[in-house]
Amino acid sequence: MSETVYRNRRAFRLDNGILRVTVLVEGGHIAEVFDHAAGVNPLWTPPWPSIEPSSYDPTLHPEYGQNAESRLLAGIMGHNLCLDIFGPPTDEEAAAGLPVHGEASVAPYRIEAEGEQLRASAELPEARLRVERTLRLAAGSRVLEFTEAVENVSATDRPVGWTQHVTLGPPFLAKGQTQFRATATRSKVFEADFSQGKGYLAIGAEFDWPWAPRKDGGTVDMRVFTDAAVSGEFTTHLMDPAREHAWFLAWSPSFRIAFGYVWRRADFPWLGIWEENYSRTSAPWNGRTLTRGMEFGVSPMPENRRAMIARGGMFGEAGFRWIPARSRVQVRYAAFLVPASRIPEEVRWDGAGAVELA
Repeated sequence: MSETVYRNRRAFRLDNGILRVTVLVEGGHIAEVFDHAAGVNPLWTPPWPSIEPSSYDPTLHPEYGQNAESRLLAGIMGHNLCLDIFGPPTDEEAAAGLPVHGEASVAPYRIEAEGEQLRASAELPEARLRVERTLRLAAGSRVLEFTEAVENVSATDRPVGWTQHVTLGPPFLAKGQTQFRATATRSKVFEADFSQGKGYLAIGAEFDWPWAPRKDGGTVDMRVFTDAAVSGEFTTHLMDPAREHAWFLAWSPSFRIAFGYVWRRADFPWLGIWEENYSRTSAPWNGRTLTRGMEFGVSPMPENRRAMIARGGMFGEAGFRWIPARSRVQVRYAAFLVPASRIPEEVRWDGAGAVELA
């Protein structure tokens, strides 16, 4: 492990000669999982310059916009943690300084090394939470192991949103080419216009993965990334209740590699799929961003805290998680990046460091 600078950001790096994993100090984002042989990082790097969230000032940095999302966007990269909300703050929370997706994505992290492991921890003072994430990249392995704990330091039980905001980008992500698989079942399109008229799915429609209904009739196979010129969508997907483990994977026919995550379905029962295909024209997007977010967590929709609690859940599954007073909750999950001449159809995980694709 080594301390480094990555795209003008303070960072730490794990490298076993097969994969290189870079973690940003501020925000704790997983900026890259780089495959040395293939020469590619599947995770999204924004097309705009990145700065430390602590240095963001709305007066000095209008290029990131002028809203509750701007501080996050100034430093976003790859895989960020949404805690203790998944979505926007309320107007009152925004006025008080709470950013989109909560404090965890902008907080400074204390990073320590322990052999093959990297431990990142942060305090979330407004949420009254402590978060600790340990990453392990073993010698000779293509699996990145995560152990993540959230501690409630307050004297009250807390309902939280908790989502792993994993976002893929070019060159791994390619229109009409990149393919996806997931243990998704019942699904729903976002319940409002997600992209100012640039979407193609029927707003609020329920469906069974992977066939999403188009607003003009017919269906779309969500297992293949869009080839539309401009679009933007969000859909939510209930992970298969009959499985102990949930997963998603993405396969690049150009690079011949498969990238994905696997986790305990009981920990994160939902997968949100966010598509940004040059649809957002405001700063800093400026109509030049191509992404697909594969966001697994405890909530079905990106929405504010009041809406999350009022919704309660969907399809018979809870839509947030309680963390009891003075209690600590821990989850484990894993990312993998492996050569694949065809797209795998199954992922098997031993709950630790072994992942098998079939």
